Amino acid sequence: MAKNPIALAINGRFLAQPISGVQRFARELILAMDRVLLHTGRAAFSPVTLWAPPDVPEEALPSGLKILKIERAGRLAGHLWEQIELPRIARDAVLISLTNSAPLLHPRQLVAIHDAAIMEYPGDFKWTYRAWYRGLYAGLRRTSARFISDSSFAADEVARHFRISADRITVVPLASQHFLPLEPDRSVLDHLGLSQQGYILAVGGRSGRKNLAVVERAIALLDGCPILVIAGGGKSRAFSASNTVPVTNAVFLDHLSDAAIKALYQSALCLVFPSRYEGFGLPPLEAMICGCPVIVSHAAPMPEVCGDAALYCDPDRPDTVAANIRLLMADDVLRAKLIARGSERVRQFSWERSASKVLEIAEQQA
Repeated sequence: MAKNPIALAINGRFLAQPISGVQRFARELILAMDRVLLHTGRAAFSPVTLWAPPDVPEEALPSGLKILKIERAGRLAGHLWEQIELPRIARDAVLISLTNSAPLLHPRQLVAIHDAAIMEYPGDFKWTYRAWYRGLYAGLRRTSARFISDSSFAADEVARHFRISADRITVVPLASQHFLPLEPDRSVLDHLGLSQQGYILAVGGRSGRKNLAVVERAIALLDGCPILVIAGGGKSRAFSASNTVPVTNAVFLDHLSDAAIKALYQSALCLVFPSRYEGFGLPPLEAMICGCPVIVSHAAPMPEVCGDAALYCDPDRPDTVAANIRLLMADDVLRAKLIARGSERVRQFSWERSASKVLEIAEQQA
């Protein structure tokens, strides 16, 4: 006897937020889920609905979806919409929440918790943000929810800090294929007068754990002092301004399109990603798929993500960053070898495979 189709709901509260790593994860995973459902004819799910609060602007809604339906519902916004209205809206469905937050009162759900940074680096976040999420995860732990996280390292951190049983957490990694079809917007290079391989690129915010100040100190140790370009890292209300690390000798580029960031990756000498703590760390994979060599810290989970396709540095020692930059400046063979390894490495990660894994877990929650 055939089973009845499972109604699937996706929490679209994140669509009202600026795009950072977790929002990127959610957007790309939703697009990939739509592709998987379209091409596999997966009959287990119907309907599949992305529910959005009323404050989400039209231009923020994903376009080109074939299977997923997008619906706005409710009158509230933010946490109130998520905690009060979403459980009613999605009451008969398995609910998927992809950006660290979910309603406490939904009986069948899958929740993404990307890392435990609020515990490891509390100074990077406002106390109200820390208190809310610690309470939320304590509540979700007592429900029947299943969880996903970005890497084996992140899953272990979530289990340890939030006391969630490890067998309830599944690793669902990120990927970088969203950069492949983009036509690079080189106007950003022309505007700044940047030349091919004439600058060092860093991507991310200026919080303590992102550690971008070490790149500035490393460049000061190099002859000629190449230009440091820092892309992204727009301000979020979650982060504490008191723990922002000053970086002064750099070109800052916020609110860039993906096409502009692709152009920056393609023309940089290298990406330096010296983060002390990540759930995954997507910029190195994005750089690799754009043919940009990568220097990363040896802090977890970067070896898990990058394997042998990157050079590794000590995040607390600028001289190790500088030494790796010197290698890339002087050795074209090494640079070409890293680019080739990066091209191979990114094939180990796929939004479609990650989406299929999420759908499999959702089916088990029915």
